[in-house]
This record gives sequence, C-alpha cells and structure tokens, in this order.
Amino acid sequence: MTLSSQRLLQLKEFEDKIGYIFNDKKLIDVAFTHSSYTNEVKNEVMSNERLEFLGDSVLDMVVSEILFKNYHKKPEGWLTKTRSRLVCTDSFAKASEKYDLTSYLNFGHGEKKQGGEFKKHVKADTFEAVCAAIYLDAGYEFLFDFITNNYREDALKIIENDAIFNDYKTRLQEYYNAHDKKILKYTLVDQTGPEHDKVFTMSVKVGNKTLATGTGKNKKKAEQDAAKNAYERLKND
Repeated sequence: MTLSSQRLLQLKEFEDKIGYIFNDKKLIDVAFTHSSYTNEVKNEVMSNERLEFLGDSVLDMVVSEILFKNYHKKPEGWLTKTRSRLVCTDSFAKASEKYDLTSYLNFGHGEKKQGGEFKKHVKADTFEAVCAAIYLDAGYEFLFDFITNNYREDALKIIENDAIFNDYKTRLQEYYNAHDKKILKYTLVDQTGPEHDKVFTMSVKVGNKTLATGTGKNKKKAEQDAAKNAYERLKND
C-alpha cells in the first residue's frame, strides 16, 4: 500500500525528532499502526504487534549489554533485577512520552475514542515497535547508540532509586525468601476480550493459598500486577 503524502509528512516529523531518515518508510509506518486500525480497514494492513515482539527482545539485549559493560563489579542477581526494572511497561511508557510516539499511531475509531494514545501499555508497546523498526532499518549499533544517548539519564534515575518502577515479582519473592523460603506460583485464572485485545488475569499463590490476582495485556504484565497487589497487601497487614 502506498503511503499518502499526509502520512509521509507525519513520519518525516518523527524522523526529524530522532535525527534519522528511514530507508523503508513502510516499516516505520507499520510500527505506528495499532491493531485496532487493521481490524477496521478493508485492505491488508499490518499492525505493529510483530515489531513489538521483536522490540521487546532487542531492547532486552541492549539493556543487558549496557549494564554488563558499565557495572563490572555487580553480580548476576543485581544485573537481572536492574534489567527487569528498565525493561518493563512503566519504563517503556515513559520512554515513549519523550518523543510523543503514540501521537503518530494509526488507530481504529473505537480505540481512538477510548483514548488509546494515552494508555500506558499502548505507549510501551509503541516504543518497542519503533525500536524494532530502528533496529531493522539502521542496525543494532545505531539502536544501541540511540538508546544510550537519549535515555541514559532516565535509566540512571531508575537504577539509583529502588522505588521507581519496582519489579514486584522479585520483591514479593524476596519477602518470602526471608520469611519461610516458599516458592511463589503464578497461575492463569482467566482471559477475556478479542484476539487482538485480550486481558489476562493471573493469580499468585504460596502453597495452596491465593495471595492476590492481577490483570494485564499479557501474562507477564498480569503476573506483575498480581505480585504488586499481594506485596501491598502484605505491607498493609
């Protein structure tokens, strides 16, 4: 599908923001196409879900390399915990806001009316998709430099402050490690909604006792929400 002149102008505005011109304009257009849009248009249009999948993995690698190279004396456990606080919905949503990424998204009318561009998970998913597009079009080194140059200060704040973007699964497990050494188990309780917009409900258990449940757009996010609810309940008891 040929991109309209208006769409090309939108994409150029984004390119000017980040200082990179895409060789494949359709690639960055797909990164800025929400699944709700593809479900409404008649012709075959790809959503950014596949790019989101790739972006999640590539960003995991980028952040891992940055931590490995810059924190020589830190043990594996610290590196893993810190990475989980950087590679998460909250962190990616904040990163998306820096360039107002969701303002470039093609939305379906329903999602647009529901304020899709302001939803945290949409912001985070868009950031992952855009980073995947940069990776495919410009290469790993360019993406690595882009992340380092643009998000170094934000990352340092998260690293230095344990209260920012907590990994609640880790915190909850550490609590039980210190008390009775029991391993927590996360179980799928329910999944609702259409295939392109599912909501998952997960429970967290210790033994046969359910501590809390949580919801999210995927199982990993629902597990974090369940852990957060359980951890906050422990603090209030």
